[in-house]
Amino acid sequence: QVQLVESGGGLVQAGGSLRLSCAASRTKADIRAMGWYRQTPGKQRELVAVKSSRGASNSSDSVKGRFAISRDMARNTVLLQMDNLKPEDTGVYYCYAKVWWGRVVEYWGQGTQVTVSS
Repeated sequence: QVQLVESGGGLVQAGGSLRLSCAASRTKADIRAMGWYRQTPGKQRELVAVKSSRGASNSSDSVKGRFAISRDMARNTVLLQMDNLKPEDTGVYYCYAKVWWGRVVEYWGQGTQVTVSS
């Protein structure tokens, strides 16, 4: 299996910044994509941003211009730089990885809390 270890969550005032990090335990796994989803109070789990192994990325319209995703291939790590945070960004952020084991398998981190106060 692949374990995803998350860090960087916390409490920040509106307009502030946080940086989330997620590292995969299996550096030689064929990870096709890594990124972040979030569970916001009162809403379904939603895409934040994901980056594929080929460099393509996809992100929610609600975070474009404020969040930036990047990957450190050597460390099998994905980073999410979150700027100009808003109270509506509050939620549990889950690291995501799509891995090829001859078939597609999806993995999720345990989640890290992000709280943005007004």
